[in-house]
Amino acid sequence: MTSKNHIATAFDRDLEAIQAMITRMGGLVEAAILDAVRALETRDVDLAGRVRRGDAEIDALEERINIEAARLIALRAPTAADLRTVLSAMKIAAALERCGDYAKNLAKRSDVLSCMPPVEGATGSIRRMGKAVQLQLKQVLDAYIHRDADLAEEVRQGDHEVDQMYNTLFREFLTHMMEDPSNISACMHLHFIAKNIERVGDHATAMAEQVIYLATGALPDGDRPKADNTASTGGVARR
Repeated sequence: MTSKNHIATAFDRDLEAIQAMITRMGGLVEAAILDAVRALETRDVDLAGRVRRGDAEIDALEERINIEAARLIALRAPTAADLRTVLSAMKIAAALERCGDYAKNLAKRSDVLSCMPPVEGATGSIRRMGKAVQLQLKQVLDAYIHRDADLAEEVRQGDHEVDQMYNTLFREFLTHMMEDPSNISACMHLHFIAKNIERVGDHATAMAEQVIYLATGALPDGDRPKADNTASTGGVARR
């Protein structure tokens, strides 16, 4: 084996290790989203607590990915296409870490809502929205592993549906608050949850754009489809 081939093999091996960590990280984030929503629906404070504590593992994986990616760049000096692969991995890991933060925020609100009277129909709608963004995450991770630009574009286009679900929920919460002022506090928390789930969809869409860039060498043309025409500051996530 020549020295050049040996370096290429070592680069591929190191990159595969990074991608395996991204896959692990994505699986944890998917589970966290679904568990946080289930904790809300079933008022399971123990499950919500596990989601909050599990965010530490997601954060640790992102840190490890960044360390390994920096080491790979320093030791292997990748050329343009390989460097794009490494940088895309770092960006996807960063987006997954933010999605983990949103899941943790959902779990925090679930704890608060478990002490309040339920708002009719709200948790079922949020469950459907949570499942939709979990599917987005699964698809974009599959697209990343297989360098599937077409599947990534499907995720990108599908974000419009998540936005529509959020808009519908936003209007429902307003109706509940106007009809019964005692619902205001619970609906504010539920709106925060819905907005955080919508933001996970936005990050999945950003990851899809990275996959398209990785597979084709160019970012998609035009603005991503959006249907969120509600107040954009109503659910900014906080650590």
